Amino acid sequence: MKKFLLALAGITTAAVLFYFLKLNQFYQRIYTPIANKQKNNKVKLDKTQFSILLLGYAGSNYAGTYLTDTMIVMHFDSKKKQALMISLPRDLWLKLPTKSGADFHAKANTIYETELFPNTFPDLDTKIAGSISDAELTKYILSQITGLEIDNYITIDFASFTKAVDIIGGVDINVLKTFTDEKYPSEGKENDLCGKEEDFKKIEPYLNGIDATGSAEKEKLLQEQPALEEFLRNATESPHLAFPCRYERIHFASGQQHMDGATALKFSRSRQSLQDGGDFARARRQQQLLEAVKEKVFSVGFIAKLPALLDEMEKYVKTDIAPDQIQRFLKEASSAKEYSLTSLVLSDQNVLKATRSENGQFILIPDKGMDDWIPVQRFIKNTIDGSTPTPTPTPGKKSIPAN
Repeated sequence: MKKFLLALAGITTAAVLFYFLKLNQFYQRIYTPIANKQKNNKVKLDKTQFSILLLGYAGSNYAGTYLTDTMIVMHFDSKKKQALMISLPRDLWLKLPTKSGADFHAKANTIYETELFPNTFPDLDTKIAGSISDAELTKYILSQITGLEIDNYITIDFASFTKAVDIIGGVDINVLKTFTDEKYPSEGKENDLCGKEEDFKKIEPYLNGIDATGSAEKEKLLQEQPALEEFLRNATESPHLAFPCRYERIHFASGQQHMDGATALKFSRSRQSLQDGGDFARARRQQQLLEAVKEKVFSVGFIAKLPALLDEMEKYVKTDIAPDQIQRFLKEASSAKEYSLTSLVLSDQNVLKATRSENGQFILIPDKGMDDWIPVQRFIKNTIDGSTPTPTPTPGKKSIPAN
């Protein structure tokens, strides 16, 4: 018996050491220190509120590789045991800082990509955030609109997300509303011409406003081949009709569903459904998915899957959470069940309104006017304090169709 106990103790010690080394290895590979803030990167001992920005981008197999169509601020109060999950719409129209002082607005989902490749916009002032690390400017700008000091970020490639869900054995989600999306983009097919290469060559000179009007050659072509007129119109206005192979039909019935990674990704990214479409509905589904993942992570049996999960995610995850912060968050993880969670989606049903930019883009701005984020900050603060009344749409708001 004594030998058995000694062997068991040895195995247990080896297992603990293995998981510790695995966690450490994973962390070292995803950690990106904040270059100009190292001296201030220690956690204040009396700090009880933290905000972490989660950025999800499509990855190399999708169009818009680094466009962050998923932007969620997680706000934690360790003293009150409260957590708030705030989804930010991708179409938020935000002012970006410039070196020259020139006015520059862009959609929220483009900021991270612009920050990663500053040479595409040399006038962008990336140093205003006090650091040159990934996502520092994104954190700074989103802090300005939410009124929350965003301490850290985590970026994740959707490819990692899909595989992570598979590794943990899938997730269980209660689909609240039956919906069908006829225009869900097929992975890697965003530029597929669907066998219409010859016709596309003929209309290509007249796409995107190039020689689109007053062209004798164009008029002659469309008169001689009338079918090309519809193809040209669809290619410009309704690409799902011109290039159907770029899209697939997905359907979700209401009720409890067990989803693998690919299915969960479609559930969380779909935005073209007539029944439950748009970015706000998508944001709510993304929050559901995060809740489902959290439940799975804290379930019995997750530890055995941890090594495989870490091996996979280290390829696609980046963060600036420092070692001492990790230690503190791990301590809080043991009491995660004690936290009350509130979900919030900023939308045109509370503090935003839809409009068009000067160049015709569908955008979302504060209900009180362009760049007036104070009411938005107040709304978020009131939600944290538990004093926000049920929001109602502003009278006279008109629905503006998204692109």
